[in-house]
Amino acid sequence: MCGIVGYVGKEQVAPILLDGLSRLEYRGYDSAGIACMENGTIRVNKAKGRLQVLSDMIDGGNAVASTLGIGHTRWATHGKPSDENSHPHMSQKGKFAIVHNGIIENYSEIKASLIADGVQFASETDSEVICNLLEKFYEGDLLKAVKKTVDVLEGSYALGIICHEYEDRFIAVRHASPLIVGLSDKGNFVASDIPAILSYTRKIYHLGEGEIVELTGDKVRVFNSDLEPVIKQAEEITWDVKSAEKDGYDYFMEKEIMEQPRALHDTISPRIDDHGEIVLDGVHLTREDIEGYRRIYITACGSAYHVGMVGKYIIEKMTRIPVEVDLASEFRYRDPIVDDKTLMIIISQSGETADTLAALREGKKRGARILSIVNVVGSSIANESDDVLYTWAGPEIAVATTKAYSTQLSMMYLIALYMADKLELMAKEEIRTLLASLIQVPELVEQVIETTRPQIMELAKQYHGVEHAYYLGRNVDYAVAMEASLKLKEVSYVHSEAYAAGELKHGTISLIEEGTLVVALAGCHRVIEKTVSNIQEVKARGAKVIVVTTEDNTGVEKVSDHVIYLPKVKELFLPSVEVVPMQMLGFYLAKERGCDVDKPRNLAKSVTVE
Repeated sequence: MCGIVGYVGKEQVAPILLDGLSRLEYRGYDSAGIACMENGTIRVNKAKGRLQVLSDMIDGGNAVASTLGIGHTRWATHGKPSDENSHPHMSQKGKFAIVHNGIIENYSEIKASLIADGVQFASETDSEVICNLLEKFYEGDLLKAVKKTVDVLEGSYALGIICHEYEDRFIAVRHASPLIVGLSDKGNFVASDIPAILSYTRKIYHLGEGEIVELTGDKVRVFNSDLEPVIKQAEEITWDVKSAEKDGYDYFMEKEIMEQPRALHDTISPRIDDHGEIVLDGVHLTREDIEGYRRIYITACGSAYHVGMVGKYIIEKMTRIPVEVDLASEFRYRDPIVDDKTLMIIISQSGETADTLAALREGKKRGARILSIVNVVGSSIANESDDVLYTWAGPEIAVATTKAYSTQLSMMYLIALYMADKLELMAKEEIRTLLASLIQVPELVEQVIETTRPQIMELAKQYHGVEHAYYLGRNVDYAVAMEASLKLKEVSYVHSEAYAAGELKHGTISLIEEGTLVVALAGCHRVIEKTVSNIQEVKARGAKVIVVTTEDNTGVEKVSDHVIYLPKVKELFLPSVEVVPMQMLGFYLAKERGCDVDKPRNLAKSVTVE
């Protein structure tokens, strides 16, 4: 992933592709490239780095004499950022070039099969298997080769495909990754997002799941996955470019909250195979390794630290290994007890967080094994770790994290289950049952967004004038309360604190007065009665109480002013559904207060200083 543009028509294609890709730069990327038909051959130009590097290479596109081509900006998922791993990718014999957004979950098996057939690969990417499959299946009919190829693929993909035997057309395919078609009297387009082509046409249609489109300069044909014709109805885009970048939302943070089901699916699904086994690519922990660890440290900053707090509860419960969660900014200054019997789990969205990188280096110097969870391939933390797990959240533009936090959380579940399985602390069937529930989490998150969003927007209108708010919870509810509180304060500037509910009586309750806003997270069934008692204590002192709980806990209505109900979920995965309405509450309350939600004052996306 991250951006696709394609064009065929009357105009010189390369400047159009460069312009379209420049309008997708807001999505984030690490390399860029184009593939164009030129005198019966496919010409590929691509380079690591900013789009300007590619533009300079081809004189702003003027050096490429072609009217058909596809372009791509890449956000690395498989293979570090490099010229070789950049898109487009060519098949071994040069018959096909492709660009790809998404993740091919079964690429390892496909690659092994193709290597056995004698195919040599030029990159580390999952995407390169696609063009070589096309070459393998091609027997003179382009559409049939495309169908055979996509029938083999598992995962998510938006594809742009050109074949050297077809100088007047190209193919695009959409499965679980967005792709649009643009229509104009000067040619036709595909793109992964509307801003890429908005300067050329406002007449578009969205491809549906599994649909295949064949584009020439004056004609567009759409087929379903069985190559049966599909009639599409074009729509007229009325947004401006700025709105289009945000897919019609007012803010990137709002868009990224809504993207969480897809980000979770992309992170979880490839890690669970058809046999119900966990496959952690990039992790090589054996049973002997895990048994040898006397202690696990989870080290991170900000929201990633709150992921670690959830991780402590889960990993200790499932492995019985002691876990400490450390703020990275404090870790190396307290002379931590770390040796070669220590596993350090490092969490960072950017992979460049200065405090976290320093903590990693301190732990490594003392002999610890480093397992990192990051979202950026080839980042400093990824490069310096012994084992790396990538969250496939895609670029996150808003400063306040949402989908990066959620995908990091899903990795903690997988790590805990992976270790419990290796240690044989749980029956295989029990682990498979939990994994089946984990696969359902993206769908549950989507349900939470749909069912709670209207209520939360109303709550934001009602309480946007508050100056203080307190979040309460026990066990994992407390860990999520910490993240909920941070979301509120960082985007709305409302003073907010999170407390373990049992600590109220040790001083905090003195802050509660008439009208104080208290948000109580009460999803953890084992301690819900205790939490209800704490809710009653603040209610008796005049607090306005919002309770977040699962749909089977209707009894909390007696002690609250508002209840946000969540679908029932395995308690292990409760944090994933619990945090989403809290993100929305922070966002919509900030919006009501007129705050610059995407760029909160004094904050930066990647904190690369101490």
